[in-house]
Amino acid sequence: MGAFSFDTSARSALGLVRSGNEDSALVTGRLIAVADGMGGHAAGEIASKIAITTLHALAPVLTDTTIDSDSIEDLLLHSLHTIDLNISEYVKEASDLRGMGTTLTALLINAETIALLHVGDSRCYRLRSNNLEQLSNDHTVIQELIDQGAISLIEAKDHPQRSVLTQALMGDGNIDPVLQVYDAKEGDRYLLCSDGLSGVLTEKEIKTLLKTGDKEAAIKSLIDATYVNGAPDNVTVLIADVTRDEVSANQLLGAAQ
Repeated sequence: MGAFSFDTSARSALGLVRSGNEDSALVTGRLIAVADGMGGHAAGEIASKIAITTLHALAPVLTDTTIDSDSIEDLLLHSLHTIDLNISEYVKEASDLRGMGTTLTALLINAETIALLHVGDSRCYRLRSNNLEQLSNDHTVIQELIDQGAISLIEAKDHPQRSVLTQALMGDGNIDPVLQVYDAKEGDRYLLCSDGLSGVLTEKEIKTLLKTGDKEAAIKSLIDATYVNGAPDNVTVLIADVTRDEVSANQLLGAAQ
């Protein structure tokens, strides 16, 4: 049997409120990622672009099948520090952009496993058979309060700190990355998205629309649903089916284009 690949459809949309798209995304056959930038002026766009273009430059090494799995996972984890350093170097030359940052949620197929690299509140979901599971853990004040039992999920929905991140790539070295590794299974469907989707739609709504067989139709339905609900933020959606077929893809979306 052939190696696993991601058969991916993707779209990054502006939303109805923002004047610029601060999201960026990457699609290749074995590495996919979403970054959601933050910061005034064009800073968010710059930060997410740095994250995605840095990861894109590292893709040939990260997807090199001659490198052993442990080394690949170490390289993927270290890519966050490379991104953080690149943001730091940029801010040194443009001090008015200090404070800009970005989330990053990336999936890498490596042999028989899929590695999830995650910082911030962009999300990764896996649809396996009829079960939708959120694999990423939001790095937010709200998630910490939920984990502590201090507030309920209902209270979290309208909490004033619902968008405050506890971790982001800001060039300050203040990140504690975790790499999660899962078994790869043909037919699994993965969803990577910015919070422009997950902050507007419920998990039940996401699951219903994600189950649509055609990936392009599913993406259109998901983004259309955010527009119906006001689309207050940029919306970036990647739907990736795990396949044994060889997939050739090399696409940058959003601010990274």
